[in-house]
Amino acid sequence: MKGFCEKCHEMTEYSIKEVKKEKNIKGKNIKYIGKEAYCNECGSEIFVPEIRDYNLAMLDKAYREKEGLISVPEIELILEKYDVGKRPLSLLLGWGEGTLTRYLDGDIPSKQYSDTLKRLLSDSDYMKEILEQNKDKITDLAYRRIINALEKNEIAVEAIEPEDKIDYVVKYLLANSLDITPLALQKLLYYAQGFYKAFTGEYLFHNNCEAWVHGPVYRSIYYKYKGYGYNPIDDPDFKYEEIKLTTAEKEILDSVIANFGCYSGKVLEKMTHIEEPWRITRKGLSDNESSDRIINKELIAKYFGEIKSKYGMLNISDIKDYSRDLFSKLYN
Repeated sequence: MKGFCEKCHEMTEYSIKEVKKEKNIKGKNIKYIGKEAYCNECGSEIFVPEIRDYNLAMLDKAYREKEGLISVPEIELILEKYDVGKRPLSLLLGWGEGTLTRYLDGDIPSKQYSDTLKRLLSDSDYMKEILEQNKDKITDLAYRRIINALEKNEIAVEAIEPEDKIDYVVKYLLANSLDITPLALQKLLYYAQGFYKAFTGEYLFHNNCEAWVHGPVYRSIYYKYKGYGYNPIDDPDFKYEEIKLTTAEKEILDSVIANFGCYSGKVLEKMTHIEEPWRITRKGLSDNESSDRIINKELIAKYFGEIKSKYGMLNISDIKDYSRDLFSKLYN
């Protein structure tokens, strides 16, 4: 990594350090962990645009958490959950038509508006109420899309089987991972399914995953944990001692955790975006277009079978080469 050092007057290699930072916003001191870059030649701090953007994002996150305000990713989840656009939802809520666009661009909502959005995220009945009260403010197409999304959500919730195989896999992933978010959980399930099929010839669980905007998603699991937003899952109702998995299944899950669980949900999302199963399934869709297209299991089987062969994987621990290669493609 290179940046311009004003003291050396040239592009130099730099190192990054995590540092505790503090900033006063609206009379309140906000503490957060940021980053700083230092020239490897003279030790001076240098300006790196990406690090500035990172620090602003961490400051924004810390401020929202301190004030109990909804985050941008959580607002994105609302749009995805109800298959609704920014403008129609703004109109349904009686706000200016550009309000949600501003919030998604980084503007911070008031506590009142934030609480309204948080309630929408967690309470489908609230969305039904608002939709029926203000349906004359949106187009018939937007209305039908929301109705269809609400119906699909209800079916998904009703279809959840508490002792389904995928639930045991989820329990194991949560029990053996640190700070796993709903986004990361979805991607680990996807990789577990793919590599289990590649190494054993069998599918780990029967559930289908869908090609959503943010990557492969198992709908029933999404609705179980959507309330956590982008925060780590902490489920006190799970009894981890009742995980019914074989030794072989646990070994593959352990390797997936070790080699993919080390990355954040957003990094895992980007990894799945450059893989064929998600890309092929979403062919013809725009980047932010909602979809419930199912990623064909045979497509997953074929892709991960080819990966196993390409990387010469003899043991499940060999998936480390693939995970490192994916990360390298994204960030080098």
